[in-house]
Amino acid sequence: MSRVVELFHKLGLEVDPQLLRVALTHRSFAYENGGIANNERLEFLGDAVLGVVVTEYLYNSYPDFPEGKLAKMRSAVVNANALADVARGLNLGADIFLGKGEIATNGADKASILADTLEAVIGAVMISAGRDAVMRFIHHLFDPLVDAAAISGAGLDWKTSLQELCAEYGLAVPTYLVADSGPDHAKRFEAVVAIDEWRSEVGSGTSKKYAEQEAAAAAFSFLSAHHSSRDA
Repeated sequence: MSRVVELFHKLGLEVDPQLLRVALTHRSFAYENGGIANNERLEFLGDAVLGVVVTEYLYNSYPDFPEGKLAKMRSAVVNANALADVARGLNLGADIFLGKGEIATNGADKASILADTLEAVIGAVMISAGRDAVMRFIHHLFDPLVDAAAISGAGLDWKTSLQELCAEYGLAVPTYLVADSGPDHAKRFEAVVAIDEWRSEVGSGTSKKYAEQEAAAAAFSFLSAHHSSRDA
């Protein structure tokens, strides 16, 4: 059973299996198989639904934040890289029906394909299970990201936020140790934040920038919690 289906069961959502299959069908697979239905229309719907649900959550949960801050938070959560990361957490790439060309170029881990497919899944939940169900699904996946964005300063850039935090605590300036692996068309990057002798958890992604951001986010979370508990 796929992780997304397991999550449906956990949340008590009944999603039409046929519609879910369409949501997981990339246009490359549809083209190679006689022009069957693909996920682009569901993606269009899911994109709109996701935007509304996240925006409403921001508006209700952060009444003291100005419009500009809310907009930056929404952008930090509703973007291809963030959606792709959520999709990776669901191992969604393993469920996507891809054409041979996309399979050959590691399409199952491309941020654009993962993000679009997750939006299509959201669209499928909306159509087959209704508004309450899709809101429950989105809140489960995205509320933690929104709340994490709320504590990130400097325009929601984790690297800048971490640098500010280190300055506040009198720590050394963070440096980044990055390694890459894989063929040129499907490289993976891993990054670690170094602050004096301390090392963060490993951040990974399909670009150096994203791996560094992920490592910075992990470092920010650890250092914030560590210093908060020490000061308590």
